[in-house]
Amino acid sequence: MSTILIIDDDDQLRRSFERLLAEEGYAILSAPSGEAGLNIIQERTPDLVILDMRLPGMNGFETFKAIHSMESKLPVIIMTAYGTTETAIEATKMGAFDYILKPFDIPDMLSVIGQALEAARFMKSPVDIDSTPDKYSGEAIIGRSRPMQDLYKAIGRVSPTDATVLVRGESGTGKELVARAIYQHSLRANGPFLVINCVAIPETLLESELFGYEKGAFTGASYRRVGKIEQANRGTILLDEIGDMPFTIQSKILRLLEEKSIERLGGRETIPVDVRIIAATNRNLETALAEGRFREDLYYRLKVVTLWLPPLRERPGDIPLLAEYFAAKFASGMGMDNPGITGDALALLNSCPWQGNVRELANAIQKALIYNRGVPINSETVTRAISGRSGTELVGEGVEQPLRQWIREGLLSENRENLFDTYMDLFAAILVSEALTLTGGNRSQSARLLGLSRPTLHSKIEKYGLKFETSVKKG
Repeated sequence: MSTILIIDDDDQLRRSFERLLAEEGYAILSAPSGEAGLNIIQERTPDLVILDMRLPGMNGFETFKAIHSMESKLPVIIMTAYGTTETAIEATKMGAFDYILKPFDIPDMLSVIGQALEAARFMKSPVDIDSTPDKYSGEAIIGRSRPMQDLYKAIGRVSPTDATVLVRGESGTGKELVARAIYQHSLRANGPFLVINCVAIPETLLESELFGYEKGAFTGASYRRVGKIEQANRGTILLDEIGDMPFTIQSKILRLLEEKSIERLGGRETIPVDVRIIAATNRNLETALAEGRFREDLYYRLKVVTLWLPPLRERPGDIPLLAEYFAAKFASGMGMDNPGITGDALALLNSCPWQGNVRELANAIQKALIYNRGVPINSETVTRAISGRSGTELVGEGVEQPLRQWIREGLLSENRENLFDTYMDLFAAILVSEALTLTGGNRSQSARLLGLSRPTLHSKIEKYGLKFETSVKKG
């Protein structure tokens, strides 16, 4: 459960905020002043701070600078009135995650909160390189094959530089993890790390999301807005799926790379920015070049250093390592002992084509772990997990009675500590996983299917270690 600290001298607003965010599944701390908020952060570092600019005593800007000096990776969302927008912009340039104008729209605020918590996880959650199942950690890049060894060396060489990096590989190979590993081992590791998915954001919004806009730039632009590139100043930004970036925006990214500057939409001011660019794509950029869908000059600026992630089928020797790692990871996340994987199951896993690469393998292991009822994962469980059948279909095939028997065995066992929570987490993981599968990883649609808010869904995805990418259907 993520913990959010609210710093605001308006008692009524704090109480309303506390109720709203508690209903969304967050743990809430609150403080009426900057000084009190800093004391709380010293005693118990939250996952996110929501800070009002107008405070008694130490004002919001001073409070932000103190927070940033204490915990540079602690995301801060600033609440501000129109009269203090410029101060909020300055704080954003210094590292605040974002700012929201009062009075704010609740869905917009919840959306920004979800984004801030996700960015915090990216910055704080370490990505181990060449981890082993017996040394479980949150997230890791796994593999002992020659291509993976070459990749580890390349990450080590490029991380401490400021070179632009292009990460290439099929969907599901782990490009985002590689980008995060580069960031975490770089000289910018104490700065922000932001991810922009060039497919997930509509073309009409992507430009303003990246570069920001000036007041009056378009209908509805009632105040100045800082874009993600400015927010990532002195840090790193990952442009994911850059092969799908609209041609009209590519020229502005080229200018950023060449001149280290941008212009907001509707503005004439040249704004210097110090940001490292990591780009990732599963597209064939050479084909896009030939078809005129990708700029040749941008292509060469991006590929200063290119890292290739091999598909899983080209490193079959890594499949047992990955399977055992995911079994340990998901078992730990579900609060249960790792039952292990039988030899026949590993042989079956090794023979699968894994078109979805590491992500598909991870999903299969998670499903198998949920289905196997605490016994070692065998070939039958693996077959069920990779068949793509839903929980409803499985119940229709007579799983209900074995499920009841499994519950009875748990109720009658000697180790019943946290049994209810453990079983409910198992079922909740299935529900969330199936919703994400049905929607191709679209979190907003999944949240609507489940009757949850998007931040609540995000917290459950994080809790159960679920990994999906949004798929976009093109007509």
